[in-house]
Amino acid sequence: MKLGDRPGLLTVQGLKGMTDEPAYSAGGPVMIPESVGTTQCDSGSIIHHDAAAEIRRQAEAFGFHEVYLLPASEIVTARWVEMKCRYGCAYYDTSWCCPPAAPGLEATRELISEYRIALLLVQARRDDRFRGKPAIKRRGQVQMWKATVGLERRLFLMGYYKAFGMPSEACALCKECAYPRPCKFPNEKRPATEACSIDVFQTAKKVGRSPRVAGSTADQYESYSLILIA
Repeated sequence: MKLGDRPGLLTVQGLKGMTDEPAYSAGGPVMIPESVGTTQCDSGSIIHHDAAAEIRRQAEAFGFHEVYLLPASEIVTARWVEMKCRYGCAYYDTSWCCPPAAPGLEATRELISEYRIALLLVQARRDDRFRGKPAIKRRGQVQMWKATVGLERRLFLMGYYKAFGMPSEACALCKECAYPRPCKFPNEKRPATEACSIDVFQTAKKVGRSPRVAGSTADQYESYSLILIA
């Protein structure tokens, strides 16, 4: 997908050095390209050229394959997501990062309303050893979790003091969560994206992606994490 192909998509191409021209305003989703430069957007921007390029570099260093900026208002939440957690997921009521410990639907919507811009992070993987190999699955979960929390901290140090991450999948930092006893890794404790009633499928479609369920262990599957920025 080329930038500018869809209505409302910001045109961003080729950044060189520092500039005061905005690279993103909360008017529509945009994929951060490898280089960022001349940009057409409206006023009231929060992400500038140099910051957009740096965010992309940091995200790639943490192993994310695609990075999107989108208005926080385009994050989709739904009651059915929580129902999927409550009924049919073994993590329910066993983890600090899952329901009912995670924020509920209304609390998530209230939190999102305090932000204008968010980051959608995509990581694609394929591993036919995934099923029946809990150690391999856990390794991937831990990597994704630490990457999201690590990038959140980098954003905080860049001056985005409100940055708050919601990693994909479930927390696997411990083989068995201490819940309801105190968390062993409180600095890394975050609610999972789906645990916050966020409809990842519809949110991904907002940036032009077409997510689908992996039908077999041979299929490539994608993980989506979110970071609320400012």
